[in-house]
Amino acid sequence: MKILVFGETGQVGRELARAAQAAGHVLEVHGRDTADFTEPAACAALVAASDAEAVINAVAYTAVDKAESDEETAALVNGATPGAIARAAADKGIPLVHISTDYVFDGAGTDPFRPEGATGPLGAYGRTKLAGEEAIRAAGGPHGILRTSWVVSAHGHNFVKTMLRLGAERDKLTIVADQIGGPTCAADIAAACLEMAAQLAADPSKSGSYHFSGAPDVSWASFARETFALSGIDCAVEDIPTSAYPTPATRPLNSRMDNSRTAEVFGIARPDWRAGLRDILAELGALKA
Repeated sequence: MKILVFGETGQVGRELARAAQAAGHVLEVHGRDTADFTEPAACAALVAASDAEAVINAVAYTAVDKAESDEETAALVNGATPGAIARAAADKGIPLVHISTDYVFDGAGTDPFRPEGATGPLGAYGRTKLAGEEAIRAAGGPHGILRTSWVVSAHGHNFVKTMLRLGAERDKLTIVADQIGGPTCAADIAAACLEMAAQLAADPSKSGSYHFSGAPDVSWASFARETFALSGIDCAVEDIPTSAYPTPATRPLNSRMDNSRTAEVFGIARPDWRAGLRDILAELGALKA
């Protein structure tokens, strides 16, 4: 199957290249040099000109705090351009798999959010990602919106790599313990996107919104402890509340997501982030022997 992928150097984009090769898919990949996500029409034209059988969008404006002061750019990258891509894909009758986020919810309560649950983003990042979802649905073509959370990998900037760096430099770190969610390895997201694209191409009736996050749900502080334990780093973790670590953007306290519909419709099980974390640490040469 030939799949057009937006996003080449990001965490999921890099894992898509690996997973596609293993699965026998052919990718047409567009990175920053060929796809400017602040130009919706130009990105849509790439879809129109392609002979791909599906599209995966792994591009997003993910600078959550910066988005508070640059919502106009975030709205283009996360909202307008995915909408334009979706309309181009709909015109060709090919499916679009689009990666979204837990930030479309308000983070209230302790129950896992279901795909059909009420949204209520707390900041600019979540608002712009929700706008992208709405534009994709409005395009009317076959689509899979895959909401995920706390993405980590051996690539780019993410929590695991930050903890490895800081843990090696300090004896103790203070880390937020009242935000709860599912860390999700980019390799697992990539595999899920490829599977969804193939199934949507065969059965467009599976179109809709889905959740995909790692299990078990955990706090950032506990995630850090597991990272240090597996890497053999001797760094203590002190739990602190979100209120003790103010940021320009408000983070959701509850990022738990119900993954059951993804398993029921696509047969994609919720991944264990602990196994993925071991793989990431091994790739970085940081896994304790």
